[in-house]
Amino acid sequence: MAPFIDVRPVRMSAGQPSGFALWQLGFRPFYLLASAFAALSIGLWAVQFAGWLPMAYLQGPLWHAHEMLFGFMLAVIVGFLFTAGRNWSGRPTPTGLPLAALAALWVAGRILVLTPFAWTAALVNAAFPLASALALAVPLVSARNRRNYFFIGLLLLLSAAALAFHLSALGVIAMPAWIGIQLALDLLLFILAVMGGRVIPMFTNNGVAGANATRQPLVERAALGSVLALLLVDASGLPPVAVAAVALAAALVHLVRWLLWRPWKTLDNTLVLVLQLAYAWVPVHLALRALASHGWVSPSLATHALTVGAAGGLIIGMMVRTARGHTARVLRADQVDTACFVLVLLAALVRILVPLLAPSQTVTAVLVSAVFWTGGFGLYALRYWPVLTRPRLDGKPG
Repeated sequence: MAPFIDVRPVRMSAGQPSGFALWQLGFRPFYLLASAFAALSIGLWAVQFAGWLPMAYLQGPLWHAHEMLFGFMLAVIVGFLFTAGRNWSGRPTPTGLPLAALAALWVAGRILVLTPFAWTAALVNAAFPLASALALAVPLVSARNRRNYFFIGLLLLLSAAALAFHLSALGVIAMPAWIGIQLALDLLLFILAVMGGRVIPMFTNNGVAGANATRQPLVERAALGSVLALLLVDASGLPPVAVAAVALAAALVHLVRWLLWRPWKTLDNTLVLVLQLAYAWVPVHLALRALASHGWVSPSLATHALTVGAAGGLIIGMMVRTARGHTARVLRADQVDTACFVLVLLAALVRILVPLLAPSQTVTAVLVSAVFWTGGFGLYALRYWPVLTRPRLDGKPG
């Protein structure tokens, strides 16, 4: 067995503090809820497809897109920001009853979109990122942590995107509901680009001796600026040629950025390698967006390169790392963690490469990818339930 893999199971030990710790820090409830929902959402999709929820407000692809963005991924983002926000500011982020109330608001949003109560669903789903932004603003503004104020703005923009989506679905505004989804996808891409740029080179250098992952200021500015340019192009409704030009330029910049992080140096560190492999899907997503804007590939391939490949990989990698680090466990991936990583990676490869190379096998690819995705996040939820609900091994708060 390779020495970097710790195969000891994550379990209660004789000296571990007892008690229920789910509401002690933001990552705990939101990582658990997000991973369980990621696994269960495929079943909910099947229930809708079978016609067993004929009165659901959101159905079919709209429900799937909405729930992956404003359900699963937003929960992970909020859990991460509440956890990181405490470190950034030195001030407490929501815990206890306020954290439980935010989690309940998120759960209510997942339930309401499956009911006929459209307006209630719309308001609740727009309220969750808004409430999360306000909760994050309290410690950041109190500490004058200006460097991270923009995360408050991103949550507010996600709230606006959610509201625009629902108002369109309700026929209140004359805008296709998919515009709200696309803008949310662009915001997700920006969040991944920012956080990836902060943590991946740092974890690479900390975890791999002599890796020498670098961040070039010009490349960093171009990488983030190109994503914002794509967001503006999408929001402005510019023609496909503009989308293709910006997306292709962004793909090249993000490829250069990724190569500067020396991904080939991380083959012996699974916790870092999964993040490097996930980020590789960002330039793939952007290249596919450029091709899709001219109708050369399905737009769905570009979307899933971002959501399943980049976001799915970064999320499963960071959820394992955060759950271990913030509960005082060793920062090494064991066999179960590695299985989670491999399953999510396979979900992305099957979902994008099979339809790209053999379009006639798209339905089979979607089904197989769904099985891998469900397995990866379901395994995480089962494995980390006792970790996320019990106190830290060292007895510290959090």
